[in-house]
Amino acid sequence: MTTVEPPLAAADLAAAPRVAPGLGASPGTPAGAVAAHPRPPLTQLAEEERLFAESVREFARDRLTPRVRGMDERGRLDDALLPELFELGLMSIEIPEEHGGAGANFMMAILAVEELSRVDPAVGVVVDVQNTLVNNCLLRWGSPEQIARYAPRLAADTVGAYALSEPSSGSDAFALATRAERVGDRFVLNGTKLWITNGQEAGLYVVFATLDRSKGYRGITAFLVERDFPGFEVGKKEDKLGIRASSTTELLLHDCEVPAANVLGEEGRGYRVSIETLNEGRIGIGAQMVGLASGALEKAVAYAREREAFGRSIAEFQAVQHELAAMALDVEAARLLVYNAARLKEAGASFVSEAAMAKLFSSRVAERVASTAIEIFGGYGFTRDYAVEKLFRDSKIGSIYEGTSNMQLSTIAKALLR
Repeated sequence: MTTVEPPLAAADLAAAPRVAPGLGASPGTPAGAVAAHPRPPLTQLAEEERLFAESVREFARDRLTPRVRGMDERGRLDDALLPELFELGLMSIEIPEEHGGAGANFMMAILAVEELSRVDPAVGVVVDVQNTLVNNCLLRWGSPEQIARYAPRLAADTVGAYALSEPSSGSDAFALATRAERVGDRFVLNGTKLWITNGQEAGLYVVFATLDRSKGYRGITAFLVERDFPGFEVGKKEDKLGIRASSTTELLLHDCEVPAANVLGEEGRGYRVSIETLNEGRIGIGAQMVGLASGALEKAVAYAREREAFGRSIAEFQAVQHELAAMALDVEAARLLVYNAARLKEAGASFVSEAAMAKLFSSRVAERVASTAIEIFGGYGFTRDYAVEKLFRDSKIGSIYEGTSNMQLSTIAKALLR
């Protein structure tokens, strides 16, 4: 029986190093002689990154594990969980310290999403959207005044949501029907947004609307919309197959009044704001899927060692060994793609195609590995008493949100044929 360590205190995680230069790898890989090499392998995390990943893993193991099934059955987050995520700095990883954030880097956010998703991908995506979409978008495109106003809130207690999709615009996300009209010193927004992650809990929304549909994507503008703005309403909450604790809602804008000062970026630049942010967000979804697959693999290995058939552990049968080996190969390959895309982003290099590859491949791996894990568990894996059933349900969303698998293939093909 594995000994469970005491729950990780907030101070323990806060004390973990927050700045992570260097290259790196599979969380938990011990620092070795290669760490001093001027070009360490991609699978070698810098010491600061390794310690951070281990801290998040401990938090996920000790604080998330007991809550996973209940949150999944209720279809919502535990009331005490969000305050803990904020207290530990996991909702503000890249927000500068002067604004109350952790002041860390993009790779740290990716590691956090991966480690949380080993235990519960629903919590992983809450943290992912907050960091790779909302915080990232604000820090990159926000004015100094907007950053000063909203970054401290996003670091302290305000959940963020990213509102692009609409009932009639999924993969064709820029066929927006939501309209914005300038009226004096404010804009009036009308329309409906759909499939909005964190919609139920959020207090700040990045909303995309078009000022002039005749201009196509050049008419799209991004707005920072607060939950209590007049004319804004959170609508129906979806009852989903997987990642059930993560809320997915519609947003209703009926003559929603938004100050002109809340335009994010410039008028007519919303297309660029959204597409560049989504490119980074896809790396986060890749990390979520890698974490999910890692969790499924770990559970399959543990069960194979314990389960006996024909007088011996099923882990001794070559057929099971080969299944586990194939799963491990998939997980490691997916992790390499995700980490490579994250490192390219940090280095300021082009990463659009690499992000698409990471998201596409890791989502396929998550489904495949979670499915195989259920088969290794046999009949038990088909029941809700064992976590692999939930991981399998959670895995399906990876091929759908933040760009379907076909959209990722198109992105990769365009890069090849350009």
